[in-house]
Amino acid sequence: MKKLLPLCAILLSASFSAAASDGLIKYQSNYSVKETADRFEEIAKSKGLTLFARIDHQKNASKVGLELRPTEVIIFGNPKVGTPLMQCAQEVAIDLPQKVLVTEDSNKEVWLSYNDPNYLVERHAINGCGEVVKKISGVLSKLSEATVAKK
Repeated sequence: MKKLLPLCAILLSASFSAAASDGLIKYQSNYSVKETADRFEEIAKSKGLTLFARIDHQKNASKVGLELRPTEVIIFGNPKVGTPLMQCAQEVAIDLPQKVLVTEDSNKEVWLSYNDPNYLVERHAINGCGEVVKKISGVLSKLSEATVAKK
């Protein structure tokens, strides 16, 4: 039993740190999920980004008789930016095009989230693409900040 306690403590701390560093960057929004997603879509289009899809998971869940809090994903990107990243590590293509997730949590707070580009660097062992990653980080940050900014 004494040997099990330290092992349990290690396993618990590992699971907590994994949850704390989940690779997502989150912004709280004062708008509804729909309005936040609409705003993001409009801003992304105005910056010349291609919008590939917008998925309303709540709507899809209701079609099969299930309930889900408001949850939308927008898939977007620019091959001029994504391609150089894939040239550094082709496996990063599994995480491209970029995505933002807009959700309402159990406290009715709305969040806009996206994969931290630095997390993708670690996940895919990307080397030699620091400038591309920096550019992607900057674009995602600016888009997100503009989306959640008060009118």
